[in-house]
Amino acid sequence: MRLGKIPKVTPSGLRINQSRLWETIHETCKWGAAHRWGEGPNDTGMARLTLNNEDARVRRWFADEVQKLGCTLAVDQMGNMFARQKGSLGSSRPMIAMGSHLDTQPRGGRYDGILGVVGALEVLRTMKESGFRTNYDVGIVNWTNEEGARFPKSMCSSCVWAGAIPIQAAWDLRDIQNNKVTLRSELERHGYLGDISCSHEAYPLGAHIELHIEQGPILEETGRSVGVVLGAQGYRWLKFTVTGKDAHTGTTPFSARKDPLLAASKMIVASNEIAKKHGALASTGILKIPDNSSTNTVASEVVFTLDIRHPDDAVVHAVEEECLRSFQAISTQDGKGVTLNWTVDTDSPAVKFHPDCTNSIKAAAEALVGKEGWMEMTSGAGHDSVYTSRHCPTAMIFVPCRDGVSHHPTEYCAPEDCALGAQVLLESVVNYDRALVERTEKQ
Repeated sequence: MRLGKIPKVTPSGLRINQSRLWETIHETCKWGAAHRWGEGPNDTGMARLTLNNEDARVRRWFADEVQKLGCTLAVDQMGNMFARQKGSLGSSRPMIAMGSHLDTQPRGGRYDGILGVVGALEVLRTMKESGFRTNYDVGIVNWTNEEGARFPKSMCSSCVWAGAIPIQAAWDLRDIQNNKVTLRSELERHGYLGDISCSHEAYPLGAHIELHIEQGPILEETGRSVGVVLGAQGYRWLKFTVTGKDAHTGTTPFSARKDPLLAASKMIVASNEIAKKHGALASTGILKIPDNSSTNTVASEVVFTLDIRHPDDAVVHAVEEECLRSFQAISTQDGKGVTLNWTVDTDSPAVKFHPDCTNSIKAAAEALVGKEGWMEMTSGAGHDSVYTSRHCPTAMIFVPCRDGVSHHPTEYCAPEDCALGAQVLLESVVNYDRALVERTEKQ
């Protein structure tokens, strides 16, 4: 459904409760708080990995809070949680969703994903206490395993929902620290293997608007308060296994070695140079050697990851192809060489978000902060909105984070920026809802 460009709008008159939002964010962070970096009560990071015990606790809290507001709650077979508030029209149209995630990185912060879910909760709280109802149903989605940190597939459940991977492939993902634990076994352990099929057909969404910290420095550096996200750059995650042979470091000459750690190190350096040449990004976040490795023994095997990103999919693929050629050459360079194998763990093409959603956000931002207070942006990171955009109008709202830091314990978003983001989210949902009604009336 196309709504056309949304004109200037009258604000809803509702006001987000900044102090309540701030308190709620940090209340939820008692489940998974870790990595203290300061003396303040909130000066910790987070380690709430998908479907660990702390994630299960915050999920139960979320379920209780949305049900207090009168929402119905549905859980699908990937553990995605859909809280739905009925609109005044009693329409069966799929809900306008505010979505994000409550799981974090192992050394993450208090705002990535969390702000999107808790900010959406504050939107519903504000509407309820003001006696305000949207015309169409509105709600919140807590997506499972967005980070992909414990079970290595980012935006995992929105990916299944969108039909990009089969659910069995997601269920079979293994805990990176314990190969005996699967995503499905953890869903079952915590009671989050729902009875609804995880698909856009079984639980369709009418729209998806996601509030998120920027995770970069642009808003802060330009003095803007709001980013209207027009799309997300593409990326691919690859996993390389470099196999060599154990050997004594004191008795085995270089010419006789099969040294996978040396080869992997050269590959990682090469990937950096290749990415720079193409104006792209290439990063290695995991480097693993066997637990029984020794100081005076050449390692037998090395596993490392490669994350390639660029707004143009063609550039992502060009970097990948050049890396593969370079890695193959490196595998033959030293001693007797090594064996190289690789797989693609995640393929997330670049996306453009729906203009009806982005226009709703632009109208909200301009009404709240004026023309100079917001800017158009492209997301450098992947988000669940990347996959929802395949099946419903989607867009994102960015707010600044201090020094652009994210995926780190010191990640920080100021209380006023959190509240402004939630206010933009509220007004964007109201704008989109009103535009739906106007279109229907014209038909």
